[in-house]
Amino acid sequence: MDRQKSFEENGGGKLYVVGTPIGNLGDGSRRMRDVLAAVDGIACEDTRHTRKLLTHLGLSSSLISYHEHNRHKRGEELIRRMLEGETFALVSDAGMPALSDPGEELVRDAIEAGIPVVSIPGPNAALAAVVASGLPPQPFLFIGFLPRNNKERVRELERWKRVPATLLFYESPHRVTAMLKDVSHVLGNRPAAMVRELTKRHEEWLRGDVNSLLSALEETGVRGELTLVVSGADPDAEQEDAEPSWWAPLSIIQHVDYHIDQGLSKKEAIQRTARERSVPKRDVYNTYHRAT
Repeated sequence: MDRQKSFEENGGGKLYVVGTPIGNLGDGSRRMRDVLAAVDGIACEDTRHTRKLLTHLGLSSSLISYHEHNRHKRGEELIRRMLEGETFALVSDAGMPALSDPGEELVRDAIEAGIPVVSIPGPNAALAAVVASGLPPQPFLFIGFLPRNNKERVRELERWKRVPATLLFYESPHRVTAMLKDVSHVLGNRPAAMVRELTKRHEEWLRGDVNSLLSALEETGVRGELTLVVSGADPDAEQEDAEPSWWAPLSIIQHVDYHIDQGLSKKEAIQRTARERSVPKRDVYNTYHRAT
């Protein structure tokens, strides 16, 4: 176990995880500004984007790029410099770093290296969306971005299908239509809300259900980053509604073959069959391969 006292001087480096505005620069806190002014450097996704924030704050702090494509090499450099005594702030382009963001890895590496990590709270799109969505704000489950690939996206949605918690997603405008179709197919036409351009001048909400959101987007199109809030599974639903029963008349072999016919690989079909029947995957594997 490791014990960290965040406000004790340790004579060494430190990593500040700093929340920044998600659109409206007025949402930045005084503490955010003080930390960004005091650190030796700021690790950020896009130096041009963060420079605009610093200009607004009247700061000229040193910036260092840290993003998905250079995180391994740059992360090693940042850890080394912090071990030598420097302090850094980690920021994302918007909101709290490390949520749907490569900063997660830097935080983990810093902790493993014994470097204090201090969170500077700030705006967050998922939380801002859920509290204004009209859907139950707790419990909630933050999922973030779903996979881009259709098969993987459906598989991920299946994981959360029966969770009785409000689900929070991020999505880009050019993938949101396909994503909503999969949400409707897997989760059903649940109550939902979507907000685009959150905190910005053109902030817009859509509230209704999944299919009505989909129809609205197909009719008018969409611009800007999106946050989607979807109602969780009904915990009071009858068991037959909550559990798949369509496969009950099928043998395990027929069950696997059905999924193969739907386009899954043999491995994926066996995994899906085992999950739906709540039996060990090896049992399905052995039964299927003995027969085929």
